[in-house]
Amino acid sequence: MTVQDYHMWVGGVEKHGNGEKISVEDPSNRQILARCDTSTPEDVDEAVRIAHETFRSGIWSRAPRQFRADVLDRIADVLQANIVPLITLEVHQTGRACREMKAQVPSLIKWFKYFSSILRTEERPVLPTSGNLHNWVDRVPIGVVAQITPFNHPLLIATKKIAPALAGGNSIVLKPSELTPITSVLLGKLFKDAGLPDGVFNVINGFGNITGKSLVQHPLVAKIDITGSTNAGRALGATAGQKLNSFTAELGGKAPLVVFEQANLDLAVNGIAFASFIASGQTCIAATRILVQNSIMPQLLPKLKAKCESVTRRMGKPTSEECTMGPLISERQLKGVASIVDEAVLQGVTVLCGGTILTGRSYIDDQDFGEGYYYPPTVLVDGSSAKILDTRLWREEAFGPVIVVVGFDNEDDSVRLSNDSEFGLGAALWTTDLSQAFRVSQRIDAGIVWVNTHHRNDPSSPWGGIGSSGVGSENGIDAYHSYTKMKSTIINYASPEESLENEDWFREGSGEVRYN
Repeated sequence: MTVQDYHMWVGGVEKHGNGEKISVEDPSNRQILARCDTSTPEDVDEAVRIAHETFRSGIWSRAPRQFRADVLDRIADVLQANIVPLITLEVHQTGRACREMKAQVPSLIKWFKYFSSILRTEERPVLPTSGNLHNWVDRVPIGVVAQITPFNHPLLIATKKIAPALAGGNSIVLKPSELTPITSVLLGKLFKDAGLPDGVFNVINGFGNITGKSLVQHPLVAKIDITGSTNAGRALGATAGQKLNSFTAELGGKAPLVVFEQANLDLAVNGIAFASFIASGQTCIAATRILVQNSIMPQLLPKLKAKCESVTRRMGKPTSEECTMGPLISERQLKGVASIVDEAVLQGVTVLCGGTILTGRSYIDDQDFGEGYYYPPTVLVDGSSAKILDTRLWREEAFGPVIVVVGFDNEDDSVRLSNDSEFGLGAALWTTDLSQAFRVSQRIDAGIVWVNTHHRNDPSSPWGGIGSSGVGSENGIDAYHSYTKMKSTIINYASPEESLENEDWFREGSGEVRYN
């Protein structure tokens, strides 16, 4: 693939950044895909000020909601027309298998259509105030919003933030991950083709400690929305608090997946594989703590091992239609995953499958695994002298295709183990007992609980966690509300005579006047 240069998108045009160039590589072979400009603090200031001026102009922030809805619908159409090249670029910059991206990228269209429909159907509440007063509530835009997105789902996570922000009438400055910025930059031109006014959507590239820091600290930024690590969320949350900014954060996770003896084992094993190894395990919602009722553990583990070996046999080039799982995003990520697994093995836990950096060549396409950052599906269980519960892997994200399996005896044990985490983003249950599903799902502390499925994500369905997993929620009407603020308007329609009779506070003489 030819190395291309990418710039920033500010004010409806491409702009050169004045920071150092960053190289974007294909993690499957370490080849350079692109070189991107990065933003200095001065570049960030220019982008935010242009976004702010655009907001103040009212060309989008005060545009009729039908106009905004029409533009969101046209964005969906433009994305549909460009879906193939977007898929190709996502595969190359993330290393995600093309079968994943062919399923994920087309779904982006639904977000813009969903939030367009909210604009077309939202009703303004009229409040039952006393007296001859008419009181209604509008949702109005916040202002300039800073959006910071990670490397694992560049287009999907950006879309989950962009669509409700645009529906609300805001101006956006987006900073994608420096590892996967290409498709986010391309959105600027596509949105312009759909009729979005210049300056409403802006993209700046760069590193978190320079570009990201300058963006979130800018005095004209009114809201911060991040998907990233818990540590990053805490740091940005402190900045948002000091500035009294609105703040949304989708952060870390350590999701439990509970398999009861009433589950269909084949479906449960398929569910574990999908929940744990999609995106090579690089998702905050990934099921990384697999809890299995002890009565079925002897039957489940061989099936799970066979499934993992099947996935490993079909790892290869992400562009291959047969590839089931691609590489990790970077050498740093690969070393981090290998390190936390090696640490657990040294403590004495047992490796059921995987457990070492992948070497050799692919069975399906002769990919040299040593050229990229490949790590196989890995399953760890208790050893004769060491318990999974005592390892760092029980508590911390590996952010790779690594899971631990722990047994439990009854529902109470499953709930206790599920909730034994500072995180609370997602959880899953596998059982054919509907009553059990209701009982247990109500007791698990997580923002999302799936039953007999995992990772389901719809524009209308809230997506957010509790505890160290974040603040606020994406998707649904709550996302739209988080990108707007309430404005209450009260009109007095009493006659002049009635108003003078009841509301002349400083009239001469005595008598009652109305206060509220």
